[in-house]
Amino acid sequence: MNQIFSAKKVSQSPTLPIKKEGKKKFDIESLVEEGPLPVHVSEASELGLDEKLRKAYFWLTNYAIITPFYDIEYNKKPPAQFIIGDLKSKLVLPSNQSYSSFILLPLLTLVVRGKCLFVGGPGRGKTASAILMGVLAGYTLAEIKRAIQHGQPQMTITDLLGNPLPSDLMNAKSMDEIKISWRKWLGMRVKIIDEYNRIPTRTQSALLTILGDNYAELYDQVFECPDAAWYLTANDDAGGGTYQVIEALKDRIDIVVKALHFNTRFIKDLIQRVEENFKPEAMVPKEIIFTEAEIAKMNEDIRSVTFSEPIRRRMEFFASQFEFFESGGEQIEYKTKDTVKLSAVDLSVFATSEQGKDKKKDLGSQTKNGLSVRAIFTCINYAKALSYFRGLDSVTLEDLSQILPFVLHDKLVQNSDSPFFEDAGNAVYRSDRVSWIRKLFEFSCAEYDRLGLDKNDSIAKLSHLFEEGLEGLTLAQTKERIVSVEREIETISKQRKIYGHVFDDLLKLKYLHQRYSNYERWLEENG
Repeated sequence: MNQIFSAKKVSQSPTLPIKKEGKKKFDIESLVEEGPLPVHVSEASELGLDEKLRKAYFWLTNYAIITPFYDIEYNKKPPAQFIIGDLKSKLVLPSNQSYSSFILLPLLTLVVRGKCLFVGGPGRGKTASAILMGVLAGYTLAEIKRAIQHGQPQMTITDLLGNPLPSDLMNAKSMDEIKISWRKWLGMRVKIIDEYNRIPTRTQSALLTILGDNYAELYDQVFECPDAAWYLTANDDAGGGTYQVIEALKDRIDIVVKALHFNTRFIKDLIQRVEENFKPEAMVPKEIIFTEAEIAKMNEDIRSVTFSEPIRRRMEFFASQFEFFESGGEQIEYKTKDTVKLSAVDLSVFATSEQGKDKKKDLGSQTKNGLSVRAIFTCINYAKALSYFRGLDSVTLEDLSQILPFVLHDKLVQNSDSPFFEDAGNAVYRSDRVSWIRKLFEFSCAEYDRLGLDKNDSIAKLSHLFEEGLEGLTLAQTKERIVSVEREIETISKQRKIYGHVFDDLLKLKYLHQRYSNYERWLEENG
């Protein structure tokens, strides 16, 4: 079967056999309450949009994009592993359905309306993959190609946004009278910026407004942009290029996808594509093209995927590791890396005062920053999307572990001077940031288990008690809770070394103490 004919084929369902809730029995009360089913029910409606999303993934993997890499690994049983070569390279054969990050993560970006950065050398399919996402969103190939914004050193703000009408410029008495001919791409639900690190700094600032706040502004005129999935490309991880990417723009990127090398064992496929003039972006089957309403529905369904407390606690524990910097300030709240950064003092100045901690346990020593609210929000959003794609109702620890390296790839700034990277076998993590972040999460989970926090988390118990509310508490009960908080702080104060998770615990305890103290004073004043 030739490739052109095969490319018209979409995987049969189910692409991922999972137990789903059976069809409802006929119920006259439900008929009255919910109304009759629609006469025309699409296959996507019968199977679920998550199945349609998986169909799209497998079509892209099998026919459109040559990427024989399964770097998002899942296992049902311990996988087969092989140690190869003098450097003891490890080859793992996953025992459960696994995925290519280069295909899956851009696809998830489409449904969460995120901002995805492709990084990799020229000619590795970054722009082609972004174009395919636009076609999957229902745009024609011509519409998508015309809407691509190609970064180049001469790009001006008007090149990016649009031009004022010449007649208005001549005759207008105020800015309000000037009409703007806005660029069509601003109104699209898929936006592609090719080589964004070649855009001049001033134009990057205009791009930041669209990317971050969803509107464009020119001559005091404003264009409100719809929610969109963004795909940006760059030829290197560092964000370098003709112009350095401004930090605020880099911070708006949700997820980083690496375009891996071409496996020469697949040159046969290239020859076949040349001979048959095969262009996958022109042959996307209608069955896997999503309407605007379907993308909106998937987005809504993804938000409803649950993030259970045990998984949330491990996420909290991991995220707490990085911001704390004991030497950075005097008052407890200001003992952070951000305090040092804002003062323009280099972290290395305080290196001697941070001695004595176990560098393997102190994961924060490996980074120059902590995690922002935006970064944590994105981790949660994409973890939910990955679980949804896998047909699950709740985020698993595996899902969180797999998504973190790609979301935090550019969010965690590596401190390559950390002693951790000097240990045997750890130098590789200076360049392989995906594996480094996976290792960080692995260490974090191991420490979480060692501390037994699933069963013995006294701060969590105090938090649950507080969340029950203050209303109805007597003065005596309030005083008792204040004593409990102080007793917990006293216990922590006996520890010789403070790590990031302890720092966040202390601040939570101070918060609880303040809330109870305020309530105590209110009770006393009101009898």
